[in-house]
Amino acid sequence: MLSRVFGFGRRAFDSLSEQEILALAISSEEDDARIYRSYADGLEEDFPHSARMFKALAEEEDSHRAALIDLHRRRFGERIPLIRREHVKGYYERKPDWLVRPLGVETVRAQAEEMERQAYAFYIAAAKRASDASTRKLLGDLAAAEQSHSSAAQRLEERHLPGDARKEEEATERRQFILTYIQPGLAGLMDGSVSTLAPIFAAAFATHDTWQTFLVGLAASLGAGISMGFTEAASDDGRLSGRGSPVKRGFASGIMTALGGLGHALPYLIPDFWTATTVAIIIVFFELWAIAFIQNRYMETPFLRAAFQVVLGGGLVFATGVLIGNA
Repeated sequence: MLSRVFGFGRRAFDSLSEQEILALAISSEEDDARIYRSYADGLEEDFPHSARMFKALAEEEDSHRAALIDLHRRRFGERIPLIRREHVKGYYERKPDWLVRPLGVETVRAQAEEMERQAYAFYIAAAKRASDASTRKLLGDLAAAEQSHSSAAQRLEERHLPGDARKEEEATERRQFILTYIQPGLAGLMDGSVSTLAPIFAAAFATHDTWQTFLVGLAASLGAGISMGFTEAASDDGRLSGRGSPVKRGFASGIMTALGGLGHALPYLIPDFWTATTVAIIIVFFELWAIAFIQNRYMETPFLRAAFQVVLGGGLVFATGVLIGNA
Protein backbone atom coordinates (compact mmCIF):
# COMPACT_ATOMS: atom_id res chain seq x y z
CA MET A 1 0.00 0.00 0.00
CA LEU A 2 2.74 2.49 0.98
CA SER A 3 4.71 1.68 -2.15
CA ARG A 4 1.63 2.51 -4.27
CA VAL A 5 0.94 5.77 -2.44
CA PHE A 6 4.52 7.08 -2.41
CA GLY A 7 5.62 5.58 -5.72
CA PHE A 8 8.26 3.21 -4.31
CA GLY A 9 9.28 0.64 -6.91
CA ARG A 10 7.96 2.70 -9.83
CA ARG A 11 9.98 3.93 -12.75
CA ALA A 12 10.26 7.62 -13.55
CA PHE A 13 8.86 8.43 -16.98
CA ASP A 14 12.12 10.12 -18.00
CA SER A 15 13.99 6.86 -17.37
CA LEU A 16 11.99 4.87 -19.92
CA SER A 17 13.61 3.84 -23.18
CA GLU A 18 11.82 4.36 -26.49
CA GLN A 19 10.91 0.65 -26.55
CA GLU A 20 9.42 0.93 -23.04
CA ILE A 21 7.47 4.06 -24.02
CA LEU A 22 5.97 2.19 -26.95
CA ALA A 23 5.14 -0.77 -24.68
CA LEU A 24 3.47 1.60 -22.21
CA ALA A 25 1.44 3.19 -25.03
CA ILE A 26 0.34 -0.25 -26.26
CA SER A 27 -0.85 -1.39 -22.82
CA SER A 28 -2.59 1.96 -22.22
CA GLU A 29 -4.51 1.75 -25.50
CA GLU A 30 -5.51 -1.83 -24.65
CA ASP A 31 -6.79 -0.75 -21.21
CA ASP A 32 -8.72 2.19 -22.66
CA ALA A 33 -10.39 -0.02 -25.25
CA ARG A 34 -11.41 -2.43 -22.49
CA ILE A 35 -12.85 0.42 -20.42
CA TYR A 36 -14.84 1.78 -23.36
CA ARG A 37 -16.30 -1.68 -24.04
CA SER A 38 -17.27 -1.95 -20.36
CA TYR A 39 -19.01 1.41 -20.64
CA ALA A 40 -20.81 0.22 -23.76
CA ASP A 41 -22.00 -2.94 -22.00
CA GLY A 42 -23.23 -0.94 -19.01
CA LEU A 43 -25.12 1.56 -21.17
CA GLU A 44 -26.53 -0.87 -23.72
CA GLU A 45 -29.94 -1.36 -22.13
CA ASP A 46 -30.88 2.23 -21.26
CA PHE A 47 -28.65 4.27 -23.59
CA PRO A 48 -28.14 2.29 -26.82
CA HIS A 49 -26.95 5.29 -28.84
CA SER A 50 -24.19 6.10 -26.35
CA ALA A 51 -23.32 2.40 -26.16
CA ARG A 52 -22.65 2.39 -29.91
CA MET A 53 -20.51 5.49 -29.50
CA PHE A 54 -18.33 3.79 -26.88
CA LYS A 55 -18.02 0.65 -28.98
CA ALA A 56 -16.74 2.85 -31.79
CA LEU A 57 -14.32 4.53 -29.38
CA ALA A 58 -13.03 1.11 -28.36
CA GLU A 59 -12.46 0.24 -32.02
CA GLU A 60 -10.52 3.49 -32.48
CA GLU A 61 -8.31 2.61 -29.50
CA ASP A 62 -7.77 -0.83 -31.08
CA SER A 63 -6.56 0.85 -34.26
CA HIS A 64 -4.14 3.00 -32.25
CA ARG A 65 -2.80 -0.11 -30.50
CA ALA A 66 -2.38 -1.95 -33.81
CA ALA A 67 -0.36 0.95 -35.25
CA LEU A 68 1.85 1.02 -32.15
CA ILE A 69 2.41 -2.75 -32.30
CA ASP A 70 3.39 -2.54 -35.98
CA LEU A 71 5.90 0.19 -35.16
CA HIS A 72 7.33 -1.83 -32.26
CA ARG A 73 7.64 -4.91 -34.48
CA ARG A 74 9.57 -2.94 -37.11
CA ARG A 75 11.95 -1.31 -34.64
CA PHE A 76 12.36 -3.77 -31.77
CA GLY A 77 10.96 -7.12 -32.85
CA GLU A 78 8.13 -9.30 -31.59
CA ARG A 79 8.75 -9.23 -27.83
CA ILE A 80 6.94 -6.34 -26.13
CA PRO A 81 8.14 -5.52 -22.59
CA LEU A 82 5.52 -5.83 -19.87
CA ILE A 83 5.05 -2.30 -18.59
CA ARG A 84 1.76 -0.79 -17.51
CA ARG A 85 0.62 2.56 -16.20
CA GLU A 86 0.89 1.46 -12.54
CA HIS A 87 4.62 0.79 -13.10
CA VAL A 88 5.39 4.41 -14.00
CA LYS A 89 5.64 7.17 -11.41
CA GLY A 90 3.24 10.07 -12.02
CA TYR A 91 1.45 8.35 -14.90
CA TYR A 92 -2.31 8.90 -15.13
CA GLU A 93 -4.60 6.24 -13.70
CA ARG A 94 -7.90 4.86 -14.88
CA LYS A 95 -10.86 4.09 -12.64
CA PRO A 96 -12.32 0.61 -13.20
CA ASP A 97 -15.81 0.90 -14.63
CA TRP A 98 -17.33 -0.68 -11.49
CA LEU A 99 -16.12 2.33 -9.48
CA VAL A 100 -18.21 4.72 -11.57
CA ARG A 101 -21.39 2.65 -11.62
CA PRO A 102 -24.21 3.20 -12.09
CA LEU A 103 -23.07 4.33 -15.51
CA GLY A 104 -24.85 7.65 -15.84
CA VAL A 105 -24.52 8.74 -19.43
CA GLU A 106 -23.11 12.18 -18.60
CA THR A 107 -20.65 10.64 -16.13
CA VAL A 108 -19.09 8.32 -18.68
CA ARG A 109 -19.06 10.99 -21.40
CA ALA A 110 -17.10 13.24 -19.03
CA GLN A 111 -14.81 10.32 -18.18
CA ALA A 112 -14.19 9.69 -21.88
CA GLU A 113 -13.24 13.34 -22.42
CA GLU A 114 -10.80 13.14 -19.49
CA MET A 115 -9.30 9.92 -20.88
CA GLU A 116 -8.74 11.58 -24.25
CA ARG A 117 -7.13 14.60 -22.59
CA GLN A 118 -4.76 12.46 -20.54
CA ALA A 119 -3.83 10.33 -23.54
CA TYR A 120 -3.06 13.48 -25.53
CA ALA A 121 -0.73 14.73 -22.76
CA PHE A 122 1.05 11.37 -22.69
CA TYR A 123 1.64 11.25 -26.45
CA ILE A 124 2.99 14.81 -26.47
CA ALA A 125 5.46 13.92 -23.69
CA ALA A 126 6.35 10.63 -25.39
CA ALA A 127 6.95 12.28 -28.77
CA LYS A 128 9.44 14.66 -27.17
CA ARG A 129 11.43 11.67 -25.92
CA ALA A 130 11.54 9.90 -29.30
CA SER A 131 14.62 10.27 -31.47
CA ASP A 132 13.45 8.01 -34.31
CA ALA A 133 11.55 9.96 -36.98
CA SER A 134 8.88 7.30 -37.58
CA THR A 135 8.26 6.92 -33.85
CA ARG A 136 7.98 10.64 -33.31
CA LYS A 137 5.59 10.94 -36.27
CA LEU A 138 3.29 8.17 -35.03
CA LEU A 139 3.21 9.52 -31.48
CA GLY A 140 2.48 13.00 -32.81
CA ASP A 141 -0.31 11.66 -35.01
CA LEU A 142 -1.85 9.84 -32.05
CA ALA A 143 -1.65 13.01 -29.95
CA ALA A 144 -3.45 14.91 -32.71
CA ALA A 145 -6.07 12.16 -32.91
CA GLU A 146 -6.71 12.39 -29.16
CA GLN A 147 -6.97 16.18 -29.24
CA SER A 148 -8.71 16.88 -32.52
CA HIS A 149 -12.27 18.11 -32.26
CA SER A 150 -13.11 16.20 -35.42
CA SER A 151 -11.92 12.84 -34.11
CA ALA A 152 -12.47 10.40 -31.27
CA ALA A 153 -15.23 11.14 -28.77
CA GLN A 154 -16.60 14.32 -30.33
CA ARG A 155 -16.78 12.99 -33.86
CA LEU A 156 -18.28 9.70 -32.75
CA GLU A 157 -20.77 11.50 -30.54
CA GLU A 158 -21.97 13.50 -33.53
CA ARG A 159 -22.31 10.30 -35.57
CA HIS A 160 -24.03 8.14 -32.97
CA LEU A 161 -25.82 10.81 -30.94
CA PRO A 162 -27.85 13.10 -33.18
CA GLY A 163 -29.98 15.69 -31.43
CA ASP A 164 -33.06 13.48 -31.01
CA ALA A 165 -31.03 10.57 -29.63
CA ARG A 166 -29.28 12.80 -27.09
CA LYS A 167 -32.59 14.25 -25.94
CA GLU A 168 -34.03 10.76 -25.63
CA GLU A 169 -31.10 9.57 -23.51
CA GLU A 170 -31.15 12.68 -21.34
CA ALA A 171 -34.87 12.10 -20.72
CA THR A 172 -34.17 8.47 -19.81
CA GLU A 173 -31.40 9.46 -17.40
CA ARG A 174 -33.57 12.12 -15.77
CA ARG A 175 -36.40 9.62 -15.40
CA GLN A 176 -34.04 7.10 -13.78
CA PHE A 177 -32.73 9.75 -11.38
CA ILE A 178 -36.26 10.69 -10.37
CA LEU A 179 -37.35 7.08 -9.87
CA THR A 180 -34.26 6.08 -7.88
CA TYR A 181 -33.62 9.18 -5.76
CA ILE A 182 -36.24 11.92 -6.06
CA GLN A 183 -39.43 9.89 -5.72
CA PRO A 184 -38.41 7.84 -2.66
CA GLY A 185 -36.62 10.85 -1.15
CA LEU A 186 -39.70 13.03 -1.60
CA ALA A 187 -41.92 10.36 -0.05
CA GLY A 188 -39.53 10.19 2.88
CA LEU A 189 -39.37 13.95 3.30
CA MET A 190 -43.15 14.20 3.27
CA ASP A 191 -43.51 11.38 5.77
CA GLY A 192 -40.80 12.72 8.06
CA SER A 193 -41.91 16.34 7.91
CA VAL A 194 -45.65 15.81 8.16
CA SER A 195 -46.19 12.63 10.15
CA THR A 196 -43.86 13.69 12.98
CA LEU A 197 -45.61 17.02 13.45
CA ALA A 198 -48.34 15.51 15.62
CA PRO A 199 -46.16 13.59 18.12
CA ILE A 200 -43.55 16.33 18.44
CA PHE A 201 -45.96 19.22 19.00
CA ALA A 202 -48.26 17.07 21.13
CA ALA A 203 -45.31 16.30 23.40
CA ALA A 204 -44.26 19.96 23.37
CA PHE A 205 -47.62 21.38 24.44
CA ALA A 206 -48.35 18.52 26.84
CA THR A 207 -45.09 18.82 28.78
CA HIS A 208 -43.66 22.28 27.99
CA ASP A 209 -40.37 20.47 28.51
CA THR A 210 -37.99 21.09 25.61
CA TRP A 211 -35.64 18.20 26.42
CA GLN A 212 -38.42 15.64 26.63
CA THR A 213 -39.89 17.03 23.42
CA PHE A 214 -36.52 16.70 21.71
CA LEU A 215 -36.23 13.06 22.79
CA VAL A 216 -39.72 12.31 21.44
CA GLY A 217 -38.85 14.04 18.15
CA LEU A 218 -35.51 12.23 17.89
CA ALA A 219 -37.13 8.85 18.47
CA ALA A 220 -39.99 9.56 16.05
CA SER A 221 -37.64 10.82 13.32
CA LEU A 222 -35.07 8.05 13.50
CA GLY A 223 -37.72 5.37 13.91
CA ALA A 224 -39.65 6.67 10.92
CA GLY A 225 -36.44 6.88 8.89
CA ILE A 226 -35.47 3.30 9.59
CA SER A 227 -39.00 2.07 8.91
CA MET A 228 -39.35 3.99 5.64
CA GLY A 229 -35.89 2.93 4.47
CA PHE A 230 -36.51 -0.76 4.99
CA THR A 231 -40.01 -0.52 3.56
CA GLU A 232 -38.79 1.15 0.36
CA ALA A 233 -35.90 -1.28 -0.08
CA ALA A 234 -38.08 -4.35 0.48
CA SER A 235 -41.08 -3.23 -1.56
CA ASP A 236 -39.50 -3.43 -5.02
CA ASP A 237 -36.22 -4.86 -6.30
CA GLY A 238 -36.38 -2.47 -9.27
CA ARG A 239 -35.96 -5.14 -11.96
CA LEU A 240 -39.46 -5.03 -13.39
CA SER A 241 -40.39 -1.48 -12.43
CA GLY A 242 -37.07 0.00 -13.57
CA ARG A 243 -36.86 2.08 -10.40
CA GLY A 244 -33.21 1.25 -9.80
CA SER A 245 -31.28 -0.19 -6.88
CA PRO A 246 -33.47 -0.95 -3.82
CA VAL A 247 -30.53 -0.10 -1.56
CA LYS A 248 -30.16 3.39 -3.03
CA ARG A 249 -33.90 3.98 -2.90
CA GLY A 250 -33.98 2.76 0.70
CA PHE A 251 -31.19 5.11 1.75
CA ALA A 252 -32.80 8.04 -0.07
CA SER A 253 -36.14 7.42 1.58
CA GLY A 254 -34.76 6.68 5.04
CA ILE A 255 -32.36 9.61 5.21
CA MET A 256 -34.89 12.14 3.95
CA THR A 257 -37.53 10.81 6.38
CA ALA A 258 -35.17 11.23 9.31
CA LEU A 259 -34.10 14.70 8.16
CA GLY A 260 -37.71 15.77 7.72
CA GLY A 261 -38.50 14.95 11.33
CA LEU A 262 -35.23 16.17 12.82
CA GLY A 263 -35.71 19.57 11.20
CA HIS A 264 -38.40 20.57 13.69
CA ALA A 265 -37.13 18.37 16.54
CA LEU A 266 -33.68 19.95 16.84
CA PRO A 267 -35.00 23.41 17.84
CA TYR A 268 -36.14 21.85 21.11
CA LEU A 269 -32.53 21.71 22.17
CA ILE A 270 -33.16 25.39 22.94
CA PRO A 271 -34.08 25.55 26.66
CA ASP A 272 -36.78 28.22 26.32
CA PHE A 273 -40.06 26.58 25.29
CA TRP A 274 -41.62 29.40 23.27
CA THR A 275 -38.37 30.25 21.50
CA ALA A 276 -37.87 26.59 20.55
CA THR A 277 -41.49 26.28 19.39
CA THR A 278 -41.29 29.45 17.30
CA VAL A 279 -38.10 28.25 15.60
CA ALA A 280 -39.66 24.81 15.01
CA ILE A 281 -42.74 26.35 13.36
CA ILE A 282 -40.53 28.47 11.08
CA ILE A 283 -38.57 25.37 10.07
CA VAL A 284 -41.83 23.51 9.39
CA PHE A 285 -42.79 26.29 6.98
CA PHE A 286 -39.54 25.85 5.03
CA GLU A 287 -39.92 22.07 5.05
CA LEU A 288 -43.38 22.29 3.54
CA TRP A 289 -42.18 24.84 0.99
CA ALA A 290 -39.29 22.49 0.03
CA ILE A 291 -41.75 19.63 -0.51
CA ALA A 292 -43.95 21.78 -2.74
CA PHE A 293 -40.88 22.98 -4.68
CA ILE A 294 -39.61 19.43 -5.30
CA GLN A 295 -43.06 18.31 -6.41
CA ASN A 296 -43.20 21.19 -8.85
CA ARG A 297 -39.60 20.86 -10.05
CA TYR A 298 -39.36 17.12 -10.57
CA MET A 299 -42.88 15.68 -10.45
CA GLU A 300 -44.37 18.47 -12.61
CA THR A 301 -47.11 19.21 -10.08
CA PRO A 302 -48.39 22.80 -10.38
CA PHE A 303 -46.77 24.76 -7.56
CA LEU A 304 -49.97 26.26 -6.16
CA ARG A 305 -51.66 22.87 -6.07
CA ALA A 306 -48.63 21.25 -4.46
CA ALA A 307 -48.38 24.04 -1.90
CA PHE A 308 -52.08 23.82 -1.09
CA GLN A 309 -51.94 20.06 -0.59
CA VAL A 310 -48.83 20.17 1.56
CA VAL A 311 -49.91 23.16 3.67
CA LEU A 312 -53.39 21.73 4.17
CA GLY A 313 -52.07 18.32 5.18
CA GLY A 314 -49.32 19.76 7.37
CA GLY A 315 -51.69 22.21 8.97
CA LEU A 316 -54.17 19.48 9.88
CA VAL A 317 -51.46 17.28 11.41
CA PHE A 318 -49.98 20.25 13.29
CA ALA A 319 -53.38 21.22 14.66
CA THR A 320 -53.98 17.63 15.71
CA GLY A 321 -50.74 17.59 17.68
CA VAL A 322 -51.46 20.92 19.38
CA LEU A 323 -55.03 19.90 20.30
CA ILE A 324 -53.93 16.57 21.75
CA GLY A 325 -51.05 18.22 23.58
CA ASN A 326 -53.41 20.75 25.22
CA ALA A 327 -56.07 18.17 26.04
